[in-house]
Amino acid sequence: MSQVHKFHPTVLREYDIRGIIGKTLTAADARAIGQGFGTLVVKNGGKRVSIGYDGRLSSPELEAACVEGLKSTGLEVLRIGLGPTPMLYFSVRHLGLDAGVMITGSHNPPDYNGFKMMLGKGPVYGQQIQEIGRLVQTGDLIAQAGGRDQTIDIKDEYVDRLLKDYDGTTDLKVAWDAGNGATGEILRRLTKKLPGQHTLLFDDIDGNFPNHHPDPTVPENLEDIIRTVETEKCALGIAFDGDGDRIGAVDEHGRIVWGDQLVAIYASDVLREHPGATIIADVKASQTLFDEIERLGGKPLMWKTGHSLLKAKMAETGSPLAGEMSGHIFFADKYYGFDDALYCGVRLLGLVSRMGPLSALRDRLPPVFNTPEVRFQVDEERKFVAVDEVKARVKASGADVNDIDGVRVKTADGWWLLRASNTQDVLVARAEAFSEEGLERLKDSIREQLTASGIAAPADF
Repeated sequence: MSQVHKFHPTVLREYDIRGIIGKTLTAADARAIGQGFGTLVVKNGGKRVSIGYDGRLSSPELEAACVEGLKSTGLEVLRIGLGPTPMLYFSVRHLGLDAGVMITGSHNPPDYNGFKMMLGKGPVYGQQIQEIGRLVQTGDLIAQAGGRDQTIDIKDEYVDRLLKDYDGTTDLKVAWDAGNGATGEILRRLTKKLPGQHTLLFDDIDGNFPNHHPDPTVPENLEDIIRTVETEKCALGIAFDGDGDRIGAVDEHGRIVWGDQLVAIYASDVLREHPGATIIADVKASQTLFDEIERLGGKPLMWKTGHSLLKAKMAETGSPLAGEMSGHIFFADKYYGFDDALYCGVRLLGLVSRMGPLSALRDRLPPVFNTPEVRFQVDEERKFVAVDEVKARVKASGADVNDIDGVRVKTADGWWLLRASNTQDVLVARAEAFSEEGLERLKDSIREQLTASGIAAPADF
């Protein structure tokens, strides 16, 4: 029995471990996470684990502390250094390791940081994260000698793997925006080996994120790449989040191509190789995506939001492709089934090169009118109850409801969604219609349901 350690109650999340540096997350927490996760790995029969970190200012200190914790359980720790999260995932698969840990704050503000983990080939989430907390907070940890660490460099091997499936037939002019995130060095190595002309924005890794925040789902963060695409007459632009597991894209006209639209574009290619395959997307994705998968001969599957949940569902169903509105896109077709935005970028270049302009691929989907993902604060204990109340009311009314993750209601106008976030004290609302008038009616439905549960709709919704 080891000395117990207490985590701040907000740190252990559904999909990862995350906190604010110096307030809810410290080096002592990182060491304890190494001990807890290391215990889980050893109990699972594991011996070798890799660890990487992103470009945040706090990441090197957290990495060093976590390595100490991992070694205390007797593990051999391979330190792959600074790079994107998918390079950590790649290291586990490529080197045949038992587990991996990535220190990353992903797309959160600069003072945040956290941990993403994999055990075997799968993500660590939900009950496994709670078990790490239990092991640490009860002191039920394995402590054994023999732990050691070594630094390795797999960057060239990773870049070579990214390039392996490039299948373009014509050279393209491409703009890339690393957002000062962890993809910068890999992106430089990758674009040197890709055919075509490449303009790189903000590829110096800087944890202060001086140019714009690295979250490609926010339109204002794509203004620089849109301007570059238009000015330099590029065929497309590709942007990344802070740790390189989410992709954003713009077409040659500077229009944003959203995550669900990208999945539809990829599906047209993947279903040629895997006719009739299941393609998965989250509940926030456009109905046009699910309809397009069906039109292409695939089996659309709507699933819960959350990168770990989608990875697990892919493995269960044997799906070759899955994706989220948020830009987490997963290729099991030719690749490993994890979310790698750099790999998605390479596949998109190949598609556009072979199949024509990105705008034409985007415009195959029928036009719709939709809201962004609207998030508004609701107390932690209230948010799930409110969704259950809404679900009960709409089901009683005979509505067409999908309740796999929150409440998604299909109507003649389109659909609306209300779900509780698994990572924050917020409710998430979204609606999509075939006309502007229909969108207003859907928004009215959401407002009515919120009012019936005593929750004020956000003023801008």
